[in-house]
Amino acid sequence: MKLLIIEDEQGLCESIEKYFTGDGSICEVANDLQSAREKIALYEYDGILLDIGLPDGEGFAVLEYLRSTGRNDCVLIISARNSLDDKIKGLNIGADDYITKPFHLAELKARLLAIFRRKAFGGTNTVIHKNITVDLLSRNVAVDDKDIIFTKKEYDILLYFIANKGKVISKNAIAEHLWGDEMDMLDSFDFIYTHIKNLRKKLFDASGLDFITSIYGVGYKFT
Repeated sequence: MKLLIIEDEQGLCESIEKYFTGDGSICEVANDLQSAREKIALYEYDGILLDIGLPDGEGFAVLEYLRSTGRNDCVLIISARNSLDDKIKGLNIGADDYITKPFHLAELKARLLAIFRRKAFGGTNTVIHKNITVDLLSRNVAVDDKDIIFTKKEYDILLYFIANKGKVISKNAIAEHLWGDEMDMLDSFDFIYTHIKNLRKKLFDASGLDFITSIYGVGYKFT
């Protein structure tokens, strides 16, 4: 998953980032409202962990921006505020869930994954596309009931493709999804060709089907 952690408490922010990156997620950090606005204006995320008490304003402004612009990023509020009014306000504005500090990181992850599954895959832990089966919890992929070994990047691309099946996805969007704001430091997108070529070959060798269509000058479509 590609996550944005909006949290001004440095110790907590670092703990969350370490926990999720250790599980293979791409994490970006914003410690105030201004930097959070800048990041969400430039990038999209699978999940946003949002503290509403920020040094330069209320995190509710992030939610208002996202929903007013039609963005559907998963948003989980993480807050020391335990008042019913704050919870109701956050959920009414468009938050998907609300968790009160202190919390266990395992619960935070479970709640965020539940939101992601619900919004991207209808709430299921098992994603099926034709003869491809993906177990979101174990990250296991099977084609025609035969387990296929993918690298982390290949798995992330496959899941991203399935979540956006039928849509044309630009190389820029794929790079952003896989590398976050580090993509700005890349000289080219040549590395994407390699990952997609390997993913395509593994799927074809296992199924005899070519799921990935190259759209010249634009990107790819998963069908």
